Amino acid sequence: MKKHCLTLSFLLILSFLFTSTVLAQDIYKTERDIPYIPATEKDAYRMERCKLDVYYPEGKTNFATVVWFHGGGLEGGNKHIPRELTERGFAVVSVNYRLSPKATHPAYIEDAAEAVAWTVNHIGKYGGNKERIVVSGHSAGGYLALILALDKSYLAKHSVDADQMMAWFPLSGQTVTHYTIRKERKMPDGIPFIDAFAPIQHARKDTPPIHLVAGDRRLEMMARYEENAHLYAVLKGVGNERVYLYELQGFDHGSMCAPGCMLLVEYLNKHK
Repeated sequence: MKKHCLTLSFLLILSFLFTSTVLAQDIYKTERDIPYIPATEKDAYRMERCKLDVYYPEGKTNFATVVWFHGGGLEGGNKHIPRELTERGFAVVSVNYRLSPKATHPAYIEDAAEAVAWTVNHIGKYGGNKERIVVSGHSAGGYLALILALDKSYLAKHSVDADQMMAWFPLSGQTVTHYTIRKERKMPDGIPFIDAFAPIQHARKDTPPIHLVAGDRRLEMMARYEENAHLYAVLKGVGNERVYLYELQGFDHGSMCAPGCMLLVEYLNKHK
């Protein structure tokens, strides 16, 4: 079964099991504020925002890596690592990117692509396996993961194939054109729009596993679960057999992030 409704009680049990299996023997190190743009960059805002942190198990090799994009509506937020993703035996690359309105589309998508490409090209230095990269994020971060997964052109500019990722794991990401992009264009608030900046516009058959995770449809942001369900249906309709949809019952847009991360950890535990 590829469409899942997960209850609060199930996820609490999952949380307990994960807490009980923390890899305490590993020592984790964090390198902070690493620029992922060229040293020749002169734009002050790019130089300020285009940095990432690498959190990794020191002395370990061949581990997986999660590239994590923060939320904030493409207008706020800063790089951080969700607690649920720490001390799990894999690395986390936490990314900052330019924000609206100081930057406008597609600046933040281009930054996200450059950060993923940096991870592909550099994670081996830390002991990670570049063939075991999962791209994730919550809310706006989920949108960035989705657009990179389905519109291959952004990563192709950096000679990286979106399909070489191990999996894509967007948490409560928008699947139509993001509302901040619509805001930048002075379009009506709350009215869905689909164009080249909508992940659903780029639905295609052959992708790595795409795990679409949303909160409870009764509690989520307007139409957020339904957007993900629509993308799921469209991907299935074009023949994609590697797409999965989860509804986290009892969790709203903000609180779904933690159990969504637990699902990501579960996935990586199953694919060591």
